[in-house]
Amino acid sequence: MRPPVVTRVTAPVLIGQTAEHGARRTAALLATGLAAVTVFQLCLAAGAPWGAAAWGGADPGQLSAELRVASAFAACFWLLAAFTALARGGMAASPVPYALSRYGTWALTALLAIGAVMNAASQSRWERFGWAPIVFVLAILSLQLSRSGRSDSTRRTP
Repeated sequence: MRPPVVTRVTAPVLIGQTAEHGARRTAALLATGLAAVTVFQLCLAAGAPWGAAAWGGADPGQLSAELRVASAFAACFWLLAAFTALARGGMAASPVPYALSRYGTWALTALLAIGAVMNAASQSRWERFGWAPIVFVLAILSLQLSRSGRSDSTRRTP
């Protein structure tokens, strides 16, 4: 009786493609998370009764007019941050220039790290136990994307 033949099947990997694919995947995950934050802020600006989960939880229910305006500005900021992440990942869908995204993702990493700490220190349970972990994960993704070795020469053009 012959011993069984064990074969190993591996997927081919092209040189240089793995790092680019990883950066694109990280950029897509980060942009998706930032888009979710954008939608949340837009809902607050439109009057959703989620004030306990935002701005320190000072306005439970619907936000005050001033905080609704602040949420509208925050939504614009987070949308720009999502486009910056896409640009850093080399996605053609972003209107943000790649050169700006190289510095923008580092700034975003710092802001998200500060935001995670601020949410963890908040009096709002929603922010402490909901937003703090989410923002922490977004900060880690942003750090990973910022450290990616992509160069402008590897960016895909439309």
